[in-house]
Formats: sequence, C-alpha cells, structure tokens
Amino acid sequence: MNETYENRMPLIGDMAPSFKAVTTQGEINFPEDYTGKWVILFSHPADFTPVCTTEFMTFGSMLAEFKALNTELVGLSVDSLYAHIAWLRKIKELEWNGKKDIEITFPLIEDIRMEVSKKYGMIQPNQSNTQAVRAVFIIDPHGKIRTILYYPLSTGRNFNEIKRIILALQKADKDGVATPADWRPGQDVIVPTAGSCGTAKERMENQNDDQYCLDWFMCFRREKK
Repeated sequence: MNETYENRMPLIGDMAPSFKAVTTQGEINFPEDYTGKWVILFSHPADFTPVCTTEFMTFGSMLAEFKALNTELVGLSVDSLYAHIAWLRKIKELEWNGKKDIEITFPLIEDIRMEVSKKYGMIQPNQSNTQAVRAVFIIDPHGKIRTILYYPLSTGRNFNEIKRIILALQKADKDGVATPADWRPGQDVIVPTAGSCGTAKERMENQNDDQYCLDWFMCFRREKK
C-alpha cells in the first residue's frame, strides 16, 4: 500500500475525527457544529460523474426526511469549491427518476488536499489514489461513529437503507433494544438476552401479549400497533 495514503480509519465506537473545512455552505467545524444531531458524513469520488449525480439528487430529495429524524447531511469529495458549486447548479437543472429541480442545501466539503479523506480512510489506493471511495459514516449526537459503510466506485448507494439504519439506531438508543434482520419501524424488536439462568427460565415460562421467546436467548417485544 502507498504509505502516503495509509491511515488508520476510524472504527465503530470511535469519536469522529475532528476537522475544519470549507464547504458550499461556508466553513464548518466538525463534529462540534453538529452536537446534539445525528450526522451522515459521506464521500463521493468526483463531481460531474453520473453515479454521484444520481446519489446527490436522491439525498437532496430526501433531505426533509432526514431532518425530521434530527439528522444532517455532510458530503465530501476531493474536488474544488468552485467545481462543487458548478456541479450543484447543474444538478438543479437535471431530471432523473422522477426527481427534478433538486437544490442541494447541505454542505459539500472541498477536500483538494485530501486531509479529511485521509482522516476517515476514504482514500483507498487499490481503488484510486485520486478519488475518495463511496464511504458513509453515521455519527450520533455525541460525536461517536455508529455505522460505517463502504461502496465501490461503480455502485450507487441504497439511501432507503441508510435511512433505515438511522431509524434502527435511534430505536435501539431510545428503548434499549436491538432490531432483527430487515427490521422496519413498527415491527417487533429484540430485547436484551437473558443474563442469568433464572431470567432465562422466567422468560420462557412467563410469555405474554407484549413479549415472546423463540428460545431463552431470542426474545422479542411486540410493538404497539
């Protein structure tokens, strides 16, 4: 691996690395400016590229949905601020997949020197030395990294899944539960595994309308409809 780009990427559970950056919405001090909010920090390979354009149109069309979840969006690529501005203006003129007149109002970071990209492990030389991969970092209101997703340059992201992850993390934090495979809001959730033989026995013998177990280690709570 080229040592110029070799950096320890932050891991789930780490505090989000801090940085100051110029963006299309002015300077930001990250993550301090977003204290108390969830943040989706994501990188894209380059401006004026087709996959990235469809992604920004999708994120832009979903901005109100994310804001309703107390979630802010912050984008990044290694292009210049002026390239960003020109590209975002062009996006507003395009129509794709039922989306049109999309104005991108969330900040897009200028990272020509790759300083932020390197801090977050977004430059991966086996993919490209000059472009960031499609990385997604979901950061909680305390500035802690809760989810990391990486996509190859050729594959556009699933934005409904990114939103689902936010919903699942917020549900887990609020109710002290876990969410099963393919969980959607309103579906049953998993309660913490029994920590003693007594609790395991009690759960299996005292199932009710609110909680049921498939086995002692796998108990669900029914969500109120």
